[in-house]
Amino acid sequence: MNIQQLYEYCLSKKGVTEHFPFDEDTLVFKVAGKMFCLASLKDWENGNPSVNLKCDPNYAIELREKFESVTPGYHSNKKHWNTVFVNKEVDDKKIIHFINHSYELVVAGLPKKEREAFKNEI
Repeated sequence: MNIQQLYEYCLSKKGVTEHFPFDEDTLVFKVAGKMFCLASLKDWENGNPSVNLKCDPNYAIELREKFESVTPGYHSNKKHWNTVFVNKEVDDKKIIHFINHSYELVVAGLPKKEREAFKNEI
């Protein structure tokens, strides 16, 4: 996966917007104003691609135990976020799954009225 593929996939999801709320390096994807995916553009350019993704706490632990390239979320709440190093042992299909999981968690946490707009997405 390259940064363009990540960018296009995240933006293809319903209600997703892109932002740079922290600095000019950290690309953040949000759904309904809530973050679900973060990536350092410099890291991608330097050949160290990774993404921070929201994750169910029990699943997060399971993934960290299974994959060396999944670690507690860098600069994030380590209970709810993982950093996934891209183009390592986790293939693109699995990374897409992790992105979907993150997106779905955020949508599921929205108030019911907002969540209704996404019912065909999750």
